[in-house]
Amino acid sequence: MTAPKGRYPRVLGASGFSGLFGDTDTPTDVLAGRNSNVAHVQHLGNQPQRTCIGCRQKGSRSELLRLVAGAGGSSAVVVDERRRMAGRGAWLHPSEKCLALAVKRRAFGRALNGAADTADVERRVSAGTKAVDTPVAAATTVQPESGSEN
Repeated sequence: MTAPKGRYPRVLGASGFSGLFGDTDTPTDVLAGRNSNVAHVQHLGNQPQRTCIGCRQKGSRSELLRLVAGAGGSSAVVVDERRRMAGRGAWLHPSEKCLALAVKRRAFGRALNGAADTADVERRVSAGTKAVDTPVAAATTVQPESGSEN
């Protein structure tokens, strides 16, 4: 079986298929010299790693809170819940231990260019630890009003 003619030739596996049926002989790009499936698997395994400014341990983005300096040049540190706010960010484990270490090391001022007011962060961390410790009450269901019943 011959490879299709084109600008970038591809080498087909021994079975003649291009990897659609789970062949181990997947096509390899001749110019890149890489197996296309291997690159995809490696991409899935790489999760972004961030360093906590309190304990200096690395963790994934989902484990840490993103903090940014407040807008308008204020010295407030704001918790970026959606991890989308503009500006330089710092990362912190949502624990009181890491918060205390970050305050002790004056890490907020270094990481966020002089921002020092951590009241919002302290509120978020204390609310997060209380939410973990207290059980959640069951919500009551409410029948929606249709508006046609009088």
